[in-house]
Amino acid sequence: MRTLPLLWIAFTLSAAEPSYFREIRPVFERQCQGCHQPNLRSSNLDLTNYEGLKAGGKRGPALGLIVQYLTGEMKPQMPLGLPPLPPEQIDLVRSWVAAGGQDDTPEGARETISAGAPTVYSLPPVLTALAFSPDGKMLAVSGNREILLHTLDGSAPPKRLPGLSDSILSLAFSKDGSLLVAGGGTPARFGEIQFWDLPTGTLRRSVMMTGDTVFGVSLSPDSTRVAAGCTDNTVRIVDAATGKELNKMGAHENWVLGTVFGVDGKRVVSVGRDRSAKLTDAATGAFQENVNALRGELAAVARHPSKDIVVIGGEDRVAYVYLMDRPKNMKIADDTTLIRKLERQNGVIAALAWSPDGRRIAVAGAAPEVNVYDADTGARVAACTGHSAGIYSVAFSPDGATLATGGFDGTVRLYDAATGVLKKAFVPVQLERPASELGGLR
Repeated sequence: MRTLPLLWIAFTLSAAEPSYFREIRPVFERQCQGCHQPNLRSSNLDLTNYEGLKAGGKRGPALGLIVQYLTGEMKPQMPLGLPPLPPEQIDLVRSWVAAGGQDDTPEGARETISAGAPTVYSLPPVLTALAFSPDGKMLAVSGNREILLHTLDGSAPPKRLPGLSDSILSLAFSKDGSLLVAGGGTPARFGEIQFWDLPTGTLRRSVMMTGDTVFGVSLSPDSTRVAAGCTDNTVRIVDAATGKELNKMGAHENWVLGTVFGVDGKRVVSVGRDRSAKLTDAATGAFQENVNALRGELAAVARHPSKDIVVIGGEDRVAYVYLMDRPKNMKIADDTTLIRKLERQNGVIAALAWSPDGRRIAVAGAAPEVNVYDADTGARVAACTGHSAGIYSVAFSPDGATLATGGFDGTVRLYDAATGVLKKAFVPVQLERPASELGGLR
């Protein structure tokens, strides 16, 4: 009869042991993998999987040291440059280590992130982000767990920048072209901002935040700060040189999907699923005003290159051009800061771009075409067709002559921005089979 009580005790103790897969791994993902991943490997330690944790780094096996670093008993305290983990998370890691630090990752959930081993593609990837380099010689394109840098003259194969995030949803070059910032993450696991050094093609740093993908990263005009929209309804401002979070803005009531700095870099406009475009002080995080009258959910925002005027768009299929500043004495329903609205699109708006000379606005989304409008009159001046499905990213070249588009069909298209005539189209990745053999798979 003693067998049943003993089994019950054993079961209870086993059930009380923290789970690496369900409890410990998420903590490491959000707090540690920004530095301890294959592309960076601070202290030669990789925390993207259990095997790397068990192998340890230059100071030996990590299991014997990790709690001491988290508590500050060993220096420097981890995570480096960030607030210490909450006591309950440290206790969770301590309990897991004390119980033997076992790996309970299900076989079907195991994956390994390998530096220098980019994705092998059987189909063109859905393209969610594009950006031209400031000199116009290079186009950055999102891939699966990587960024591809294409020379527009075709003089070299694309440079591949493999990273940790499954999805890259936004890209931005620094003013001098030496830095590429990417925003993305792995859905329901972590959000990430990647900082790539373009002369060397190496990852300078990775900043992890929230438990889901980050959206709409933008660089301040002087390239010193990065804004990112998050699924916890916040906008985060990060120092581009150090990766330190400078402030967190919490005025939104739903996911934030797009951000842009004002001309002087002192304020940020953010848009999201709560239907609002919000103006916020970039230095303090203080909310200032709603830019727009509420309509549908918003997914995209772009700013005039030299004026504090923004164009926003989303669910209701109309792009609205607004003054960034809304007088505080205006009533909520007053929409007199609306400069103009463009014609209704044939699908939800997902991407917007303003030409470098400020004269044109490109509008893209669920419909398989990109329309270009005169920013001063609202008249449509070009239609870029030929896509087989929705478009999720558009970008003007620095000279304004070319418009790049990318979306669901996995093809980059380069159009004459003035006429809408297609100049070039290509699949940005190497496929296992030629694209011509894939037929209508997508």
